[in-house]
Amino acid sequence: MARGVLSFPLTSFHDDGTLDPDGFRAHVAAQIATGPGAIFPACGTGEFFSLDEDEYRQVVTIAVEEAGGRLPVVAGTGYGWAQAVRFARIAEEAGADALLVLPHYLVAGPQDGLVAQLEQIAARTRLPLIAYQRGQVAFGVDAFRRVAEIPGVIGLKDGHSDLDRLQRLTLAAPEGFLFFNGASTAEIQARAYATVGVPAYSSAVHAFAPEIANAFFTALRDGDDGTVEKLLREFYVPLVELRDRVPGYAVSLVKAAARLRGRPVGPVRAPLTDPSAADLADLERLLASGLDLVGADL
Repeated sequence: MARGVLSFPLTSFHDDGTLDPDGFRAHVAAQIATGPGAIFPACGTGEFFSLDEDEYRQVVTIAVEEAGGRLPVVAGTGYGWAQAVRFARIAEEAGADALLVLPHYLVAGPQDGLVAQLEQIAARTRLPLIAYQRGQVAFGVDAFRRVAEIPGVIGLKDGHSDLDRLQRLTLAAPEGFLFFNGASTAEIQARAYATVGVPAYSSAVHAFAPEIANAFFTALRDGDDGTVEKLLREFYVPLVELRDRVPGYAVSLVKAAARLRGRPVGPVRAPLTDPSAADLADLERLLASGLDLVGADL
């Protein structure tokens, strides 16, 4: 998965908020055509938290069909372990290759509980699991060692950006264990993550501007610091500043940018809100500028 940007596709909705399977299929097909290292349907960027089980089944099934075995399909799952297992079984039936276990719902838990959550899910699915530490989920070294020993747990996605802790975890990991940079707008911290042994990262930008995401990935891989810094300075940092204006814009702006490019992804579902007219105008200017940096058009 470190050989290409990790794609987290958006889930398409009609204007009335109902699922748009045809729009999602077109979006996923376009994402796969740009050569990502893997595709992660129904995760955070894909508004997993707003999908019912039937919608989830359709989303994962479409992603598997469009991938056609050419790249891994890692479906999201989450909430408490009992509900996570229900989604896991649907993903199994749909043909997913693995699961990303999103942070559990609402409550904080001790380290023993965080480990037990993964144990319960792993015992009830044949699919490999990637744990996602973010929000109320953060593993200490001792707990992480136990997680890495759970049969079926193959990786950890990190969204805390605590590089001291993360370095300790990578050093404690068994050989072959996977790590992913899951920070918001992960490109901002991609170089820092790579220094502690975590080169693979998810890219929300890939969902609306794969040209920019792939140009950044290539420059980072090839040690082209000039291009990396130009893209960071002139596109990614302004995008983060725009993202931080309103809670939920980490998804809402991505969907809005995709719509600006004619992608059939539709609006976000509540509790997220679509960008204001002023923010949308700023986004359109930034998107056009970013695409111009890599020789692409809006």
